[in-house]
Amino acid sequence: MNSLLPILQQIWRPGLEILLIAVGIYTVFMFVRGTRGAPVVTGFLALLLSLTLLTRVLDLKVVNVLLNQFFGVLAIAVVVIFQPELRRILAELGNLPLFNSAREQREYVEEIIETVDRLSPIHIGALIALEQNQQLSEVVEGGIGVNCELTPEMMETIFFPNNAIHDGGVIVHDGRILKAACIFPLTQRQDLPKSVGTRHRAAIGLSEETDAIVVVVSEETGAISYAHRGTLVKGISIEELRAFLTSVIVRRADSRGKWQRLLPLVNRSLPSRPPGNNA
Repeated sequence: MNSLLPILQQIWRPGLEILLIAVGIYTVFMFVRGTRGAPVVTGFLALLLSLTLLTRVLDLKVVNVLLNQFFGVLAIAVVVIFQPELRRILAELGNLPLFNSAREQREYVEEIIETVDRLSPIHIGALIALEQNQQLSEVVEGGIGVNCELTPEMMETIFFPNNAIHDGGVIVHDGRILKAACIFPLTQRQDLPKSVGTRHRAAIGLSEETDAIVVVVSEETGAISYAHRGTLVKGISIEELRAFLTSVIVRRADSRGKWQRLLPLVNRSLPSRPPGNNA
């Protein structure tokens, strides 16, 4: 046992470094999977690893020098190439809403559910983006500012076929309609069936570039779908939509609320500074 201790002491640091790098690479792949940046990330890493292995095996000194120079500007290249993905990561990490209660979020979800429940049976097409942490105004084009309370009646009026602003997407955030008649970016994926129409492609495209949840009602069939993180789920029921929105929106607000309720308890449990000991 004593003889193994020096060996363990020598290998635990490299092992930890390999584990951290592997977890980091896996996290990046999982985050960009299904987005526009996924093929670029895969090709970029494959090319980089191939060149590195060739320089080591064949002792290509000139290529090795060029690679070393390239690594010096790699950070700038990553920022330029993967700017949408980096913006999405930073938005999720640094722009967390902290003051919305779970009760308010449940009411918000129910307004969306009632809207979809009204539009689906009468085959009124709808494209509704639920803004999360990242502001969608940086990604969408056009649109008319509405800035009113979210109600099923208002949403039904916006998407009514004879309305001048019905042909486009609506952005809602925490119970308010922000903009209507917005143009969402279309996905560039080539693996989608031809039956996936423009509304659904726009829903996927917006969910690829942002953290938004995009709810779609088909004008042809009245079918309900949603897109999130580049994944489209089609032909769901009202209850399935409610369960998904609750799992993403309400539970996150509820977990934040638990931490907020714990903070006063933690503050009361901390020892107070005795009087007369002020620095």
